[in-house]
Amino acid sequence: MKAAVLIEPGKPLEIEDLQISKPGPHEVLIRTAACGLCHSDLHFIEGTYPHPLPAVPGHEAAGIVEAVGSEVRTVKVGDAVITCLSAFCGHCEFCVTGRMALCLGGDTRRAPSDAPRITRTDGSPVNQMLNLSAFAEQMLIHEHACTRIDPEMPLDVASVIGCAVTTGAGTVFNACKVTPGETVAVVGCGGVGLAAINAAKIAGAGRIIAADPIAEKRELAIKLGATDVVDAASDGAAAQIIELTKGGVDHAIEAVGRPASGTLAVQSLKRGGTATILGMMPLNHAVSLSAMDLLSGKKLQGAIMGMNRFPVDMPRLVDFYMRGLLDLDTIIAERIPLSAINDGFDKMKGGASARSVIVFDQ
Repeated sequence: MKAAVLIEPGKPLEIEDLQISKPGPHEVLIRTAACGLCHSDLHFIEGTYPHPLPAVPGHEAAGIVEAVGSEVRTVKVGDAVITCLSAFCGHCEFCVTGRMALCLGGDTRRAPSDAPRITRTDGSPVNQMLNLSAFAEQMLIHEHACTRIDPEMPLDVASVIGCAVTTGAGTVFNACKVTPGETVAVVGCGGVGLAAINAAKIAGAGRIIAADPIAEKRELAIKLGATDVVDAASDGAAAQIIELTKGGVDHAIEAVGRPASGTLAVQSLKRGGTATILGMMPLNHAVSLSAMDLLSGKKLQGAIMGMNRFPVDMPRLVDFYMRGLLDLDTIIAERIPLSAINDGFDKMKGGASARSVIVFDQ
């Protein structure tokens, strides 16, 4: 299979021919149909977040099941599926208390003593990133890293549910539990932020304020449901949000991973409001509340992957799209072949577009 391989941080991905193993008892072999380019991948590609190399990145994908292991019960050959990086074991403390996104998924990886899932033609191992490695024509994953969806769902569109939409919409529905009439500010209008805005509209938020320094993204935010937009880089952006809402927002969602964005989210809160940080901040950075913030009842939380329960959440999001409630088409800026992956990441660095999606030949 052809795959995009990260060999050295800061260098372009290289397209290589790799070998993929046969499914183990609880594993699923998937023919990848599409995979979105996510900013989280860029963190690993640039070396901001460490990972053993060489590795195949990519984690926002959809495809068709080609083969299953002897113990797989959740999907079958021919099923359309979406993958998710928050693979769950099903029996740890987090899983049995309904917090599957926090599961470390130890049981969903091959043991070091087992043969690797991905190798080069010379037999040397290639690391699987985030339990998926979706920048490849095929994926070999644990059955608890994917879920079956409506076969009528277009797979190129379904792919963005795998991370951006599950994270953004999941945060609104699961972590923030936005109720009708509440006010929401979303800082950062990339794929995750746009999905959060769209979900806030579905949830009935009374006012949805999108903050981003790029005018094109603010326009997309309005199309997806934002009632107001603010230039996040302007002086007094927080003051503008407070003025628009007459005191601040109930929920501020940071969806870009920049320290200044976390600060803006916290500063935009009303008394008793909650700031939720989604972006992958620099590893040495801390987001904080002041003593006065705490005395005002303000709260700060993380929400990894939108605190999803993806076997339930993803089919529901597909249904929202099929019914015309969730606008995923606006989130996708372009569809590209695997050979153009480095150009896609260069565009991401420029910040002007929403989501680029790799479409594989089927």
